[in-house]
Amino acid sequence: MSIKLVSWNVNGIRAVSKKDEFWDWFTNTDADIINFQEVRSTQDQIPKKLANVDGFNHAFNEAEKKGYSGVGTYSKIEPVSITKGLGIEELDKEGRVLKIEYPDFILYNIYFPNSGMGAKRLDYKVDFCNALLEQVVELKNEGKNVVITGDYNIAHHPIDVYNPKNCEGKSGYLPEEREWLDELEKAGFVDTFRLFDESENNFTWWSYRTRARERNAGWRLDYFYVNEEIKDKVKAAEILSEVYGSDHCPVTLELDF
Repeated sequence: MSIKLVSWNVNGIRAVSKKDEFWDWFTNTDADIINFQEVRSTQDQIPKKLANVDGFNHAFNEAEKKGYSGVGTYSKIEPVSITKGLGIEELDKEGRVLKIEYPDFILYNIYFPNSGMGAKRLDYKVDFCNALLEQVVELKNEGKNVVITGDYNIAHHPIDVYNPKNCEGKSGYLPEEREWLDELEKAGFVDTFRLFDESENNFTWWSYRTRARERNAGWRLDYFYVNEEIKDKVKAAEILSEVYGSDHCPVTLELDF
């Protein structure tokens, strides 16, 4: 069975739903599972056209703070179970995690924290990342297949940012953040996009402030990671940089079970 997944930080689901570019993509996608981050909406505020989409069931996890964070997943495949959060109260108030179990794998749709100006939230981010790592390693050791997607808010390597020297010391490119992705890979998880493309200038986020997308002066912040045991089941992984509507673009993963 072939399964196609998409992940997209939409930078506000109510805002993006007003854009033709979003609907051009959404109505034509062949994805089986669509993951949104930075939904920034309570479930009762989801636009009517997205509240009930034919052929998809959906789940959302919202932040306690209104208009902030949040994730949502639309799926043509019936989930076995849906869990909101990591199960740690102090890390789950911002609605950043949906854990969805399917027959062949467990999917994490995550909007990772931003470490903030002056790294003021770096400790919180590291705690969040480490709690996630502990959980996915445990599942992997139990023989479960795991897919981790979303906006990681981390650019891993110099190749993943437009101007590496200029990015040093900036949130999203801090040593502690990048080292965590090293740890994720050491624990047996694979960056699926790099299985197919090792080239430069593959980005998923561009600052609105500097019109960076016109110059492709971006960062790669959005990923699909899978446990190494299913690496050979990964058939494709792409960045849909031609899709507009947000300051991020969608990323995709195709698995063949």
